[in-house]
Amino acid sequence: MIIAVDGPTASGKGTVAKALAEHYGLKRLDTGSLYRAVGLAVLDAGGDPAELRAAVAAAEALDLGAIDEHRIRSSAAGLAASKVATIPEVRAVLRRAQQTFAADPKGAVLDGRDIGTVICPNAEVKLFVTASLKERTSRRLAELRDRGEQISFEELQAQIAERDERDINRKESPLRQAPDAYLLDTTALSIEGAAKAAYAIVDAAIARRG
Repeated sequence: MIIAVDGPTASGKGTVAKALAEHYGLKRLDTGSLYRAVGLAVLDAGGDPAELRAAVAAAEALDLGAIDEHRIRSSAAGLAASKVATIPEVRAVLRRAQQTFAADPKGAVLDGRDIGTVICPNAEVKLFVTASLKERTSRRLAELRDRGEQISFEELQAQIAERDERDINRKESPLRQAPDAYLLDTTALSIEGAAKAAYAIVDAAIARRG
């Protein structure tokens, strides 16, 4: 079984995907981490994440097993990720890695922005996780402050809105809800509440498919 989980920044899609993977005994890939790692690699090399050659080189050199989960969660890495993600050649390189991961006969949970529409259009279950911009900003702000980063609510909200705009309007694999994806709004849900809602959606989908 393949479960595709899509949604914008800080919507809770990663938390939901992790819970689903644990609940159903499936492996999980946070595809957004790949773009963050590529963007960070370009920054580390002193390059511009929007520059084609530098971004593609970083994507081709990416080692999925060596991604620094702490460093890629910075606000700078997030902005860099949204820039490299607009480059078709980068997406092509990372798409192959994601589809290879999803091809495991045992199944998988993948979360990102184009899983249900591009990476795994035939996934058995698709969820589109969302939340209000205000709530998503609050969540990400708490994460960044826990990491010791100092940024104002207003500045962060502007950054997230900018990333939403870039993700939604890019020509290559834009962020959008697949026609057959279930909408899960986590604005007013706790982590446990979001997980339970996701389980219910998946269980119902499995039951309908027999």
